[in-house]
Parts: sequence; C-alpha cells; structure tokens
Amino acid sequence: QLQLVESGGGLVQPGGSLRLSCAASGFTLDYYVVGWFRQAPGKEREGVSCISSSDNSTYYPDSVKGRFTASRDNAKNTVYLQMNSLKPEDTAVYYCAADSIHFTTAHALCVMGPHYLRSWGQGTQVTVSS
Repeated sequence: QLQLVESGGGLVQPGGSLRLSCAASGFTLDYYVVGWFRQAPGKEREGVSCISSSDNSTYYPDSVKGRFTASRDNAKNTVYLQMNSLKPEDTAVYYCAADSIHFTTAHALCVMGPHYLRSWGQGTQVTVSS
C-alpha cells in the first residue's frame, strides 16, 4: 500500500506560522520528486513547493517564495512544509504528492502535477484569519 498522510493544519492569524507534515508508507520517498499543493474554494489546485529527487533542488511560485520552505527527512520518510508570514489568501486545503514516473524536476511536478496526478489524500486545512 502506497500512502501519504498530511497533518499539521489549523487556524492562525495573519503573519503567523504553521508546519505541515506528510508521512509516507509503503514506499521510500528518497527516490521520488515530492511536493506540496493547495486548493482554495473556487480555485484550481496549484503546486506551492516541490523538491527534486536527483539534486534536491526546490521550486516555489512567486506567491509563496520567501515565506514557504519545503524539506524532507529521509530517516523518518516524511516531507515538511514550513509556512511563515501567512496571509489570508493562503487559506486552502493542503496536499502532498510524490512521483517517480511522469516528472524528474521540482518545477515540472509543481506546474504539471495537478493536471496528471489522480490520487490525492484527505489533505489538511489551513485557515488564516484574525
């Protein structure tokens, strides 16, 4: 069984921080391009942070660059998303994903992942509000 389980979401004030976790089971994340995606009400799912499996390079869209940081702990088989300086527009359900077939770069996974990937978990809700 291949599973990814997200956790760590919650309600925070604008300017606050959250750290999301994505625990993998049934496979080893070391050999996968991994990333974080989000979907807000009425909007399409978008990639916000991705990490390459080859050189561990990262990709962030301008909307989150400088505020979000993705990382991986191979010993724990877990991916993290540190979110700082949160804004109300960051409110969404956040999902993690991994791929070893379609994509080889962080940029490709974040940009094209929502159009190719079909299996998503329950996600974790992040709400930014005063």
